[in-house]
Amino acid sequence: MSYPELTPQELLREGFTSPRVTDEPWVVRWDAFRGDLAAIEELVLGMLPPTVAFHTSGTTGASRAWYRSKEFLWSEAGMLSRLLAPHRPDAALSFVHSKHLYGALTSVLVPARLGIPVWYRPGFAGRLPPAGDHRRWAVMAIPWIFSLLRRQMAWVRSTGHITVLHASGMIPDASLDFLAEAGAERARIVEVFGATESGGVATRQWSEGTPPDWSLIDDVSFADPLRPDEGEVTLKVRSPRLAFLAGDAAPESCELDDHVERLGDRDFRFTGRRTRLVNVNGRRFNLDRLEDLLRPVLDCADHAVRPVTDPLIGEHVELLVVLRPGTGLGDLDLASAFERMGLRPREVRAVDRIDRTEIGKFRRVQNIETIDAGAIS
Repeated sequence: MSYPELTPQELLREGFTSPRVTDEPWVVRWDAFRGDLAAIEELVLGMLPPTVAFHTSGTTGASRAWYRSKEFLWSEAGMLSRLLAPHRPDAALSFVHSKHLYGALTSVLVPARLGIPVWYRPGFAGRLPPAGDHRRWAVMAIPWIFSLLRRQMAWVRSTGHITVLHASGMIPDASLDFLAEAGAERARIVEVFGATESGGVATRQWSEGTPPDWSLIDDVSFADPLRPDEGEVTLKVRSPRLAFLAGDAAPESCELDDHVERLGDRDFRFTGRRTRLVNVNGRRFNLDRLEDLLRPVLDCADHAVRPVTDPLIGEHVELLVVLRPGTGLGDLDLASAFERMGLRPREVRAVDRIDRTEIGKFRRVQNIETIDAGAIS
């Protein structure tokens, strides 16, 4: 894979949704400004439209367009840049589709704010850019990138330090394996919690061990006061970076589709997305966590766990798999899969394809077909 060079002007002129920017590899040399960040800011704000729309993923309902002024977008990029700056990256490698807010920030605007070159790679296959000319890298990641980095550990070890920025759903267990293999002295994960509507609201980072709890970003606060013994609540925040709907002003607060346990005035523990939590026979399951648990034991092209209704117990789940060519459901180690899940799905289905967002979130199933014998009960 080659990385054709785009000038910063060409990149901005194409726009965040251009196929040339989203579907093809490229490199942009923001370091050509030689640290003149004022000139970069003037260029970016001069070429961006007054407002920019980003659509929600459609995983929790109909997709909606949320708007940000270019100044707020630049401010959001500044927030992410400040999280990365202490680790002194001198180059960036991004895998994040710029149609999404997170991708527009990390693939385009954050490298601009840092004044560093950025390589964009749109898929899993292909070579990584040569690491030799740069010692400290920022990798803008979506969940499957941790598996890729583990396969490319020679590239990782050829760097002096690598900071992985992740902000697209639940981080996979492969992230912990990556840190263990790369070493605490070489690799660190910076994670951001947020949504299209809210922008980034909280962060955490670590280089070994299990991930810590979340802390609100400096310009974010909880919208409601902490009540004694309140237990699990929906995350609701105030921030100067909230997006707005067409024709509306920016709202005073934003209620996300996430459940948390507040640990104080600035910290919380994430317990799951509302639409990805189910209660089966009195036990609650996080479907994103179940999918991650299945990755090591399901030898298939893709898989997803989705909630379904059950006539006897109300809520249940089904397991969807995209089979590899020439295989059937009987070739999968479903016994190990069920053991790791801690429950037996109401049904296992083979499907043609699982529709996912640009950053890997499960959206819906395309062309459901039961290929092997019906329900697994």
